[in-house]
Formats: sequence, C-alpha cells, structure tokens
Amino acid sequence: MKSFKFCPIVSKVIIIGLLLAGCANDSEIPPTLPPVESWSIDFSNFETESKSAHIAITPSETTLSSNWAFAALVAGYFRSVMVVTLAVPVYSFQQAIHEPAQYQGDKTWEWSYTTTSMNNTYKARLTGQIRKDDVLWEMYLSQEGTGGFPEFRWFYGTSNLEVTQGQWILNQSYQYQEPVLQIDWKRTGTETGTVKYTYIRELNDTRLSDPLKNSYIEYGKITGNYDSYYNIHYFNGISFSDVNVEWNSVTKNGRVKCQAYFLDNQWHCWNNNLLNITCP
Repeated sequence: MKSFKFCPIVSKVIIIGLLLAGCANDSEIPPTLPPVESWSIDFSNFETESKSAHIAITPSETTLSSNWAFAALVAGYFRSVMVVTLAVPVYSFQQAIHEPAQYQGDKTWEWSYTTTSMNNTYKARLTGQIRKDDVLWEMYLSQEGTGGFPEFRWFYGTSNLEVTQGQWILNQSYQYQEPVLQIDWKRTGTETGTVKYTYIRELNDTRLSDPLKNSYIEYGKITGNYDSYYNIHYFNGISFSDVNVEWNSVTKNGRVKCQAYFLDNQWHCWNNNLLNITCP
C-alpha cells in the first residue's frame, strides 16, 4: 500500500491559497445594514398641530380634552424629536443602502457618499465593523456651504449579527456633540418588533439640567383588536407621568390610560372617528 506525501511546494501553495481565500471572504462581504425601521416610530394615528412639550395636568382638563387628543399630545413631543432632530441623520442613513461599501481592513467597511436634505448638502461616511458578537456602526457627517459644519460623529450604535436587535445613540448637533437620544430596537423577521426612544441629554442648550432626561416612548406591534401600542414616560412640566396607549392601526380606534391625567387607572376609549366612547 502506497503512502502519500505532500510536496513542500504544493503544501505552501495550498496554505497560501487558503489564506488568500480567507482574506477574500473577510473583505468581500460587508455587514448587513440595520433596517431603516430601526429608527422609526409610527405616529400616523396621532398627528396633531400642537407642538407643546409640556402637558399641564389639572382635573378640569379631563372633561375638556378628548381621549385621543390627550394621547396625541403626549406622543407629540417625541414626534417632534423625530421630525426635527432625526430628519438629517435618518435620511443620510437611508441613502447608504444605495451605495457600495469599501473594505478598510480590520473587518471594517465604509459607505461614503454625498446627499442633500432640506436644500443642504451633506457628506456622509458610515462605517461598520464586525466584532465578535455584533457590528459597531458610526456615522460621520459634514455640511457644506454657508452655515455648514466640519465632519463630526452624529450617531453611533450596534446591531447583533442576525440584525434582529440593536441600539443607536444620537448626538445633539455639531455645536453640542453630546448624546441626546437613545434608540433601542428589535424586530421579528422583516416586521418591526419594538422601537424605544429614550431622551438622555444631561444639559440643555442653556447648560442647565434638562428636565426631560429619562423620558421615553416605546412603540410596538401586538396581537388582538388593538394591534399597536405606546408605553410613555413623560415630563408634564411638573413631574413625570406614565401613559399606556393601544390602538388599531387600520380602523384607528383605541384607548389610553394615565393615572395622573384621568385620576383613575381605567382605560379611556375613542372610536374610529377619534371621538370619546365608553370602553367596551
């Protein structure tokens, strides 16, 4: 019976080939971008003209405001954060899905491109580094022209390797490069599971303690007649209060519960015309 021996030259060729194959695999497959939905809470059922961030609670108001209007007002502050604070970062992140990624070494890829939002031109540089259990994401933005700013890290975050959950940390602005919003997200398959905004800014623009710190809104999808919900912890101008909201995303009817506002722990309902009704 013959025994087989590897020729030293052949052995070296095989080893080098395997190493090159490993390098090719390492640099040819960029990490999967988190879904755009990881940034987004659905506010479509609670659009209102009110922009008040403070909601004073008095017993008399319970007979003057509709149940839906109260839920919309509480959610309104977080909606304004999405519209104003998140507009440019989220739009810039969305554009990355249309751009090729370039390998930078050290399991890091970079998406680099120019984008325009609200008549302003931004240069975006998104990096994703694969680590042992997750991917580290960092978005650097600069604005060109009058009133622009040099590049700074506007947001960063992580996602697990399965891209089913993660977190974003958004900085306030170039002037105030400090965390303002934490976004925690989960999803099941291709569907949104939960998205939670937590306001984490320590100091406001006047450099005083920000009274809104630790306020949050969590949005999710559930089963049943009410297929969507908010859990909200908000500052009403005096103290923090908790609000639970559930609604049907198709028919628009829903219900809200808040001990501090309604002076009870019962559900208060509205119909598909957003008018108050007795809860079934």
